Amino acid sequence: MTTKVEDQEAAGKKDFIDTLKLMEGELGDKPYFGGETLGYVDVALLPYCCWFYTYENILNFSLEADCPKLNAYCKRCLQKESVSKSLEDPKKIYDFALKLRKKLGVE
Repeated sequence: MTTKVEDQEAAGKKDFIDTLKLMEGELGDKPYFGGETLGYVDVALLPYCCWFYTYENILNFSLEADCPKLNAYCKRCLQKESVSKSLEDPKKIYDFALKLRKKLGVE
């Protein structure tokens, strides 16, 4: 509680990117976490893919630069009609997050 807000934000960003890199390591060179076909882990993770745009803008990082395999994975999954039709537009989520941050006084 005694650290500066900037230091907390930097640590949070680093922890978040480290977590994404850990997931990227588990993905490896496979098209999906379970191998060649979409599976349970993918279904659990995919709703977060549409939040990555928000995370990138708020935390000021690039998923494509920091985690290129995870970025390609999200794009590959979103090409599936069953996935793209079931997820919200990332820009709508970003707008929602900005409104929520403003309401909570976290700008």
